[in-house]
Amino acid sequence: KVYVAVALNPQKHPLFDLNERVEMVRAVTKELPRVEVEPFHGLLVQFVRDRGADAIIRGLRAVSDFEFELQVALMNRNLDPSAETVFLMPSQEYIYLTSTIIKEVARFGGALGDLLHPDVARHLIAKFKSSSL
Repeated sequence: KVYVAVALNPQKHPLFDLNERVEMVRAVTKELPRVEVEPFHGLLVQFVRDRGADAIIRGLRAVSDFEFELQVALMNRNLDPSAETVFLMPSQEYIYLTSTIIKEVARFGGALGDLLHPDVARHLIAKFKSSSL
């Protein structure tokens, strides 16, 4: 089983609220029966421990992500020595993408076809059409 933990991070101001993000991830993963999507607030290591999970999987988009992700992984290991973190890298065709770039493309009506799941693209476009963002 794979748990997708969608975090509520008070230090960030995401475009979509927690419930919207959870629902989008559920829509994208609905064909994957062993994937469970859950919101959480607090320590990721506690979320993992509460579910009896074996590892934390984190994505690394660029070298600049590595230092922060390493610090988080080491803190998680400090909090729970059994907490193992596995880092995954994106395919080369997506390594340059950031949420900021995607939002700018959507804001100005650019093509999102190969960049986002169609359900997510639809939500993103609707968000910009319904607000003054």
